[in-house]
Amino acid sequence: MDNILSLTKDNIQQVVDASMQQIVVLAFWAQPQEQSVAMLHTLEQIAAQNAGRFVLAKVDCEAELEIANYFRIQSLPTTLVLDKGQPVDGFAGLQDAAQVTAMLDKHLPPMWQLQLAQAKALLALSQVSAEDLATAAVLLKDAHAGSNQAGEVSLVLADVYLMQGELVLAQAMLEKVGLADQDGYYQSLKAKLALALDAADTPEIRDLQQKFEQNPTDLVLLLELSKALHAAHRDDEALDLLFGVLSKDLGAENGTVKQVFMEVLTALGQGNPIANQYRRKLYTLLY
Repeated sequence: MDNILSLTKDNIQQVVDASMQQIVVLAFWAQPQEQSVAMLHTLEQIAAQNAGRFVLAKVDCEAELEIANYFRIQSLPTTLVLDKGQPVDGFAGLQDAAQVTAMLDKHLPPMWQLQLAQAKALLALSQVSAEDLATAAVLLKDAHAGSNQAGEVSLVLADVYLMQGELVLAQAMLEKVGLADQDGYYQSLKAKLALALDAADTPEIRDLQQKFEQNPTDLVLLLELSKALHAAHRDDEALDLLFGVLSKDLGAENGTVKQVFMEVLTALGQGNPIANQYRRKLYTLLY
């Protein structure tokens, strides 16, 4: 169902049924009544800004007088909040956006729950693309902050990080999950993480690590190891190695160390917390 619609005798039962699952706001208005037109515009703007949180059903009282009479509308504009088929709140007259939002917030689910539901819907698709994962990650990061790091959000965000191969981020997220939320889903994510970490510890990386331990000044070897770690999504380790050299010599290996460092940061993207951490470290060296 659209989040903004015109209520008529043909769809009123559908809208009332929808109110069993989602808040419906009824806006009673009429074109000749200027205040009701202004109130309707305010409600439309709020509905557009809160798409998914509630349904705005507009009732043109000139065309749908029976509906207005059914709800015993005495004056225009009148706004009613419908929950499970029954009016639970509302007001008559003109109110500003802040007043309307304050009233609605008493009845609407918090934004983070909507963001969580939207992310879960993306993850439930038969084929989840990299773009879907990126969109879900953005939604979940916002939900994580908005919910004060709720465990149910942390778990889904950790799952997305695992799907993206961001093992360090997934591990950090799971470590923050409290005992009350360490359910079967949590245990399955821990198992996935353990398998992914094991798979990321390749013979090639172990061989390069052993050689580098024996030749810690060999920057060509360090670059090979860093690239291998990045390919295995062990970016924190790769950046740490590279930064250790840059902190002593920004022009190391004719600038190649800095170049690889920047390539890893670019590959991780602007929103990645590990990349942001090492960008700040680099800025400290530069400035």
